[in-house]
Amino acid sequence: MERKILVEVSARHVHLSQKDLERLFGLGYQLTVKKMLSQPGQYAAEERVTIVGPKRELNGVTILGPVRNKTQIELSMTDARSIGIAAPVRESGDIANSAPCRIIGPKGEVEVNEGVIIAKRHIHLTPQDAEKFNLKDKQSVDVKIVTDGRALIFGDVVIRVRSDFSSAMHIDTDEGNAAGLTRDTYGIIL
Repeated sequence: MERKILVEVSARHVHLSQKDLERLFGLGYQLTVKKMLSQPGQYAAEERVTIVGPKRELNGVTILGPVRNKTQIELSMTDARSIGIAAPVRESGDIANSAPCRIIGPKGEVEVNEGVIIAKRHIHLTPQDAEKFNLKDKQSVDVKIVTDGRALIFGDVVIRVRSDFSSAMHIDTDEGNAAGLTRDTYGIIL
C-alpha cells in the first residue's frame, strides 16, 4: 500500500503565551482569527509582531493561535541566520535551552530567553492513519516528494500521533522551496 501524505509549508510564525500576548498587545487582549489552519483548532491571527535578532529584524511575523503555555518562535534556517540567531532544529514544544530573541508588538516588547527554534520536519497523524500506515508516535521516516524538476527525499521526518490532529506533513519554507512544492503536493512515506 502506498502511504501518501499531504505536504504543507509552515512559514515563520510565533506561538504566544497569554502573558506575553498581553505585554505585546495590552491587558486582556485576545487574538483575532484571520484564517483557520489545517490542524483542528489552530489558526493564523490578524495580529503580527516583529522578531528582533542581533543582526536585524523580521517584520510582520504571523501569530498562530490559540495561545500556548510558553512562547515559541519557529523560523526557517534562512530566517534565523539572516537575523543572527543560532536556533536549534527541534520538535515543536521542545524549547529548553533554545535561542533567545526580542519580540515587538504595538503596546510593548518581550525579551525571550529561550524559544526560537527551527521546526523539525514532521508528520501529524491521527491514530487511525498511524495504524493504517503501520507507524508509531516519535518514529522517524523518509518521505519522497516528486515535483517537476525538484524531486527529493526528506530524511529524519518525525511522526507525531494525536487524536486531535489532521494528517499532514509540515516542512518550512526553505524545505518547501528546495522541493519546488506547490499547493496540493503529496509525499510518499518510505
